[in-house]
Parts: sequence; structure tokens; C-alpha cells
Amino acid sequence: MRMDDVRFLTDFDRWATRRVLAVIDGVDDVLWSTPNAIGDRGLGGILVHQLGATQRWRHGLSLTPGDGPRPERGPLPSPAELVAAWDLEWAGWDAWLATLDDEALLSPDEEIPMWQLLSHVVNHGTQHRSEAAALLTEAERSPGDLDMVDFAEGLAEARKAGA
Repeated sequence: MRMDDVRFLTDFDRWATRRVLAVIDGVDDVLWSTPNAIGDRGLGGILVHQLGATQRWRHGLSLTPGDGPRPERGPLPSPAELVAAWDLEWAGWDAWLATLDDEALLSPDEEIPMWQLLSHVVNHGTQHRSEAAALLTEAERSPGDLDMVDFAEGLAEARKAGA
């Protein structure tokens, strides 16, 4: 795996997460805050967990000192606050990924190459986006298709239009 591949995966992750976040503004408070919709979490809890896990992975893999963020332990943010927190997190990912090269992707963390751990972060996001999308679709707020191929097709169309 190369950094271009990792960038594709993290760009897909961001694109798909943004599609979910784009439909949460004005969501019903009950839908947002009720727990136990899927497992022990509701819509807000699912999306806050996805953010927290993403933050902790970046924090740990970038060797940032101290404990990683745990937004799940705080009060449930509003949808707008969650979107703002994601924007900050994506800026953190961009800054950190810019420091990596192809060789760094092979470096192990507890015997697992960095590229596999980064792939896990994206896959973990896919799980929670699909949970959130199911709840949102049931509430007639579908984020639309979240498939990686849709993201890839969008990139191909943009390249073709720019050529």
C-alpha cells in the first residue's frame, strides 16, 4: 500500500461521513438523543463514538502524548457541534498524514503494519455510518449511497471534466 492509496481511503471516509453529517441538521431531538437504537447507542451516540474512535486512532498512531479524546464520556453535542468537531479532526488527520510516506505505512504498531491500522479506521467508520444511515433513512433523512464505488466514480468524473 502507498500513501496515495491511504489518501484515497481517508478521502472516501471523509466523503461518506460528510454525506451522513449533511442530513443531521434539524434532526428530531428524540432521534438524536435516544439511546439503544442500535446496541446501546442512538444516532447521536453512534456518530460521537465514530468521531471519538477516529480521534483516538490518530492520537495513538501519531504518538501524541497523553490519553486520547473520549467525547463519548461528555454530554451529547448538538449536530452542529458534532460537525464542527469533525472539521477539527479532519484538519488533524490532514496535518498528520502529510508527515507520512510509503515507508511509514510499513512500520508496525504491535506487529500490525500502519497501513492495516489505517484501513481499520476507515472500515470502523463504515460500520457506524451504516448504522447512522439506517436510522436516518428510517426517519426519511437518507444520506444517499455511501459506497466506495460512488466516491471513486465521482473522482473519475471530476478527472474527466478537468481533462
